[in-house]
Amino acid sequence: MKKAEKILLSGITGTFFMTLFSQLLSLIAKENFSEPEHLATMLHRFIPHTSKTFNRVAGWNAHFAVGLIFSTAYVELWEQGKIKPSVKNGLLLGAVSGLLAVAIWKLTFKLHPLPPWINYNKYYLQLVPAHIVFALFATLAYQLLKVHEEDMELIGGEYL
Repeated sequence: MKKAEKILLSGITGTFFMTLFSQLLSLIAKENFSEPEHLATMLHRFIPHTSKTFNRVAGWNAHFAVGLIFSTAYVELWEQGKIKPSVKNGLLLGAVSGLLAVAIWKLTFKLHPLPPWINYNKYYLQLVPAHIVFALFATLAYQLLKVHEEDMELIGGEYL
């Protein structure tokens, strides 16, 4: 399997489950932790004449693009043998990624002329476990892809 496919599938899987986690936590905490919604809001406030549909699509695309950036880094580490794609390492990658995400979001909110009106401390607090969820599911997806790759090599099969 090509590296790009591993990045894409790991990134999409991780981002999907991270987003689900943030949405569920939003319902429980009665706070808006939706990363794509905040991106859409900031885009609209930065370029006011854009449509809601455009902003939503752009917010979701940006959210998944960042997931692909994170998964690219993870797959590079795994493929080069720098770290094993284990659950333990996935949890550690997620914690580090979460801290990096907090720093990036803080800078983004600080630089934006009209950031969303949210409880920033709660938002930052949920980012670390959300990224742990991302990394865990990206790792599990990668592990499944590697098992499939090894199985296909054993039987001399072709990839679909």
